[in-house]
Amino acid sequence: MHVAHYSRLSTIVVDVPEAEHDQALGFWQAATGQTLPRNARYPEYHGATLPGQGFGLLIQRLEEGESRVHLDIHTDDLEAEVARLERLGARRVRQVHRWWIMRDPAGLPFCVVPERAGSLNDDNAQRWD
Repeated sequence: MHVAHYSRLSTIVVDVPEAEHDQALGFWQAATGQTLPRNARYPEYHGATLPGQGFGLLIQRLEEGESRVHLDIHTDDLEAEVARLERLGARRVRQVHRWWIMRDPAGLPFCVVPERAGSLNDDNAQRWD
């Protein structure tokens, strides 16, 4: 069963090991000209929506793993979007906090993150029927 919902590419996430975190955070703040404050709820993230860009930038401090970049897809229906992406060849890795870590058909990581109800619409996201 297909459920109508919205989703959009929302955030570029730069994942860095703890030892390189502060240097990476400083670099990306200088490169974008934006302050990327620490997230109060999830302190491993520093980030902001970039003005005029329509997307956010997060710097994530990793507990393990190597530096990489991944994308976040935001959606107003987490299970419907995850199921849609699975039909396209993605696979679930694990649920963290409120979102799913997934891998695309090439094995690259990305996250599917729930957005608050009503925040996505025809003007800022793709509708999936």
